[in-house]
Amino acid sequence: MDTQRLILFVIFSFSALFLWEAWQRENRPPPPPVASAPAAATKAATDLPAVPAATPPAGAPAAGVPAVPGAAPAAEVVPGASQITITTDLYRAVVDTQGGALTEVALRQHHDQDDKSKPYLAIQKSPGRTLIAQSGLLGEGLPNHRTVYQPLPGPRELAAGQDKLELRLQASAPNGDKVVQTLTFTRGSYVIDVAYDITNAGSAPIAPFAYFQFTRDTKALGLQSSFAPVSYTGPVVYNDADKFKKVDFGEIDKLAADPARKLPFTKNTDNGWVAMVEHYFVTAWLPSDEKKLKREFYTRKLDGGLYAAGVIVPAPAIAPGATGRVDVPLYVGPQDQDQLAKLATGLDLVVDYGIFTVLAAPLFWLLKWLHGIIGNWGWAIIAMTIIIKSAFYPLNHASARSMAKMKVIAPKLKALQEQYANDKQQLQVKMMEMYKQEKINPLGGCLPILVQIPVFIALYWVLLSAVELRHAPWWGWIQDLSAPDPWYVLPVIYAITAYLQVKLSPTPISDPVQAKVMQIMPIAFSVMFVFFPAGLVLYWLINNCIQIFQQWHMNYLLEKEAAAAAAKRR
Repeated sequence: MDTQRLILFVIFSFSALFLWEAWQRENRPPPPPVASAPAAATKAATDLPAVPAATPPAGAPAAGVPAVPGAAPAAEVVPGASQITITTDLYRAVVDTQGGALTEVALRQHHDQDDKSKPYLAIQKSPGRTLIAQSGLLGEGLPNHRTVYQPLPGPRELAAGQDKLELRLQASAPNGDKVVQTLTFTRGSYVIDVAYDITNAGSAPIAPFAYFQFTRDTKALGLQSSFAPVSYTGPVVYNDADKFKKVDFGEIDKLAADPARKLPFTKNTDNGWVAMVEHYFVTAWLPSDEKKLKREFYTRKLDGGLYAAGVIVPAPAIAPGATGRVDVPLYVGPQDQDQLAKLATGLDLVVDYGIFTVLAAPLFWLLKWLHGIIGNWGWAIIAMTIIIKSAFYPLNHASARSMAKMKVIAPKLKALQEQYANDKQQLQVKMMEMYKQEKINPLGGCLPILVQIPVFIALYWVLLSAVELRHAPWWGWIQDLSAPDPWYVLPVIYAITAYLQVKLSPTPISDPVQAKVMQIMPIAFSVMFVFFPAGLVLYWLINNCIQIFQQWHMNYLLEKEAAAAAAKRR
């Protein structure tokens, strides 16, 4: 395989991958509403009970465990339930008094992708979109996420000089047990502490359990383009045994169809967390690892194309007349790697870098460091591209020199091709003799490029996944590096630079079709880059510009060397 064929193979491989992912997203039908599987008992070594299936329809008995209704959650009306709006410096949150569920969380520091006058909805419950955070207690008569609580008096807006705001909801069990659910919002924090204070009114000790779950559909939030690859969307479970485990909706479907199927994660542990991951954002229940509480992770398929993922934790044993507390923090916010790493072990892994995380992590650190100096993410991308190209200069130099030599001998190779047009075997022999005579490695221009491909792919995912680039301006018409170029200027300039790069490189001499393909590729990639985030296109554009200069300079030097050698022979 000659250099041109190898290059084409790499280019077409990546192109096919991107296009296949795009086609899958555009043409995959949404999952139809199906009846959920009966809630199976999940008791194991920890003896953790099953979670109630879902919110019942209006008029359903409070003590029942009905099937998930087919109607959209937004259409459900529960008698006595109301919505409470909480406003802080970072949130505008809506809490439903039915179960104390968070049915809407707007991130005030992050804008909606399509309408920047509106905040981004990290949690929402609407006819076309569902992602909510629910919790409740498991035990005879204790309130769960179907129970309607009574709100206790207190402020609903974080006042100036106030660091914390508590929303307290109260419910009573039929046996007299009293439960107060408290949601604590903290200034400057994307963590909401969800706690249950349980007062035992009986004559015997009780040992209840609490569950914390997400319920959502499969629609992804925060996508910039239907044609650009995006990071993972769906449930994630983390613990020390399994580390970071993605449990996509297709896997949950298989588990629902076959209850005997092995779970992709360890169900019972004393550490770990569960999350729903979006592009740029994440919601996560974070039980304390310091207490080493036994916990059970679960995923379930619900009716109406909905899915649930959560964790069950035990409350402390509560003596008669005493009050016990169980609490689990809830993170709802951006995928800020530094902050996530401080909150829980492995939580920063929700930033999806794929298989090249080991390379992507230091690249992101470099990008963030440059931004701290320059103060602009676009210029930081340019600076990082220059640094990376400089670091790879020896390899790039070798590649450019090899390709320049190929260009110099191209006329001789073309003559050989014409001479041995009917004898391919002899042509290959003569070409190898010429390569040996001229001291040229035919793969010398490609192998250094292949060595760099993992780094380039890792950088690609860094630029695609970094929430810091979302709505970050660069210069002029580029006011959002995470969105496509609105005027298509960068893709057009990229096409020009790619074409110049092809012209400066040696032309394929063994196959004329390859020459045509190489000339068409800049146009094809520029069309694809129309749908890619501007930050990614900017990186490839600067990379091309540097490569063009290097290739031109090397061609110039080699032509001078060839001219000098010819003059000596005369």
